Amino acid sequence: MMSFSFPAFVLRCLLVVLLLQGSFATPPGYAQKKPDLFSQKVIHEVMIRTTDWQLAHPKHSPTDWTNGAFYAGVFAVYETTKSPKILDSLLVMGERNKWQPGPRFDHADDIAICQTYINLYRIKKDQRMIQATIDTVQKMRRVAGPEVKKHGITWWWCDALFMAPPVLAQLSATLNDPAYLAFNDSLFRQTYDLLYSQPEHLYARDGSYLIAADGTGKRESNGQKIFWSRGNGWVMGGLVKLLAEMPKNHPSRSFYLTQYLQMSERLLALQQPDGLWRSSLLDPAAYPGGEGSGSGFDCYALAWGINQGILPRSQYLPAVRKAWVALNGLVSPEGRVGWVQPIGGDPRRNFNAESWEVYGTGAFLLAGSEVVKLKK
Repeated sequence: MMSFSFPAFVLRCLLVVLLLQGSFATPPGYAQKKPDLFSQKVIHEVMIRTTDWQLAHPKHSPTDWTNGAFYAGVFAVYETTKSPKILDSLLVMGERNKWQPGPRFDHADDIAICQTYINLYRIKKDQRMIQATIDTVQKMRRVAGPEVKKHGITWWWCDALFMAPPVLAQLSATLNDPAYLAFNDSLFRQTYDLLYSQPEHLYARDGSYLIAADGTGKRESNGQKIFWSRGNGWVMGGLVKLLAEMPKNHPSRSFYLTQYLQMSERLLALQQPDGLWRSSLLDPAAYPGGEGSGSGFDCYALAWGINQGILPRSQYLPAVRKAWVALNGLVSPEGRVGWVQPIGGDPRRNFNAESWEVYGTGAFLLAGSEVVKLKK
C-alpha cells in the first residue's frame, strides 16, 4: 500500500484547485476597468442613449422653449453621429410642428425651436422649414409687442440670450442678410446694459435681481448677489452659437467675444471640486448638490472655446474633463439625465437624482458634441 503524508496531499489538492481557478479567472484589473468617457464610441453611445430616453418621454408643448433647448442638443447628436434615425426624428418633429414657432411673435422663448428648423433647412433646402421663422422675426422687427410695452425691452431676462440671438445669427448667415445681425445687436445690447454685472462678469436673471444703489435687493443667505447658474449657462450657450455663426470680421464680434472670455474665466473659478456648478453661483455652500442643466451648458461652452482655440487649453481642459465626468455621473442606466433644476427663474428650487427636464438633456447633448472633439 502506497503511503503519503496527509498534509502534503491536502496541499497538492489545494494547488490543483487554485490552478483550475486561475485558468478561468478574470484578468487582473478587468472587473475594475471603467469605460473611457472621452472615447468617441462611449460619447456617441451615451448621447444616443440619453436622446432615445428623452424622445420616449416628452413633457411639454412641441414648440415650447424647453424643447427648443432639447432639440438644439438633438441636432448636435445628429451632427456628431450622423445617425439617420436621429435625423428622421428631427424631421418628424418639424413636420409635426408644421415648422411653426410658438404663438408669441416677440417672445424669445417662442423662437428657440427655430434654431433646429434652420439647421434642418440647411440640409434639406426646403423653404417651408424656415418661412414661418422669417415671417415671425420680420414682424418682431416692425412691431413693438407686449414684451416691450410691459418691460421696456424685448429680452428682459438673461435666458432669452440663448433662445433668440442664435436664430437671428443663423438667419443672417443662411440668407446672407446682415440686417438680422444688426437687429440682434440692438436687442442684445439692451439686455447686456440692464443685466450684465461688470464687477462679477455674470448676468442677473432679470431686473428683480439687481441691487439698488443703496444696497437693497435680493441676496443669498451668505449676503452675496444672486446669480443663477442655469441662466448664465443659457447665456454662455447663446454666445457660443452666436459667435459660431458670426463672420470673423464682423464689427460687433469683439463685443460678444469679450463677454464670452470674461464669463468663461469667472465660471472657471466658480466650478466646484466635484466638477459641477451649483444652482446659485456665489453661494455654493447653500446648494450642496450640483445642477445638471447649468453645468451642461457651461461644459459645452468651455469645450467649444478650447476647440476653437479661443480658450487656453492648459487652463480650461482640466475643468472641462472634470465637468464631463461629473455630468456622466448624473445619467441613469436607462439614459435619464438627473439632478436638473425644475422650471423657474431662480436657484431656489429643490431637485435630486430623479429630477429631469428636457433642457437638461439638451445641455448634456450639446456638451457631448464638443467634448468628443477634444484632443487628448
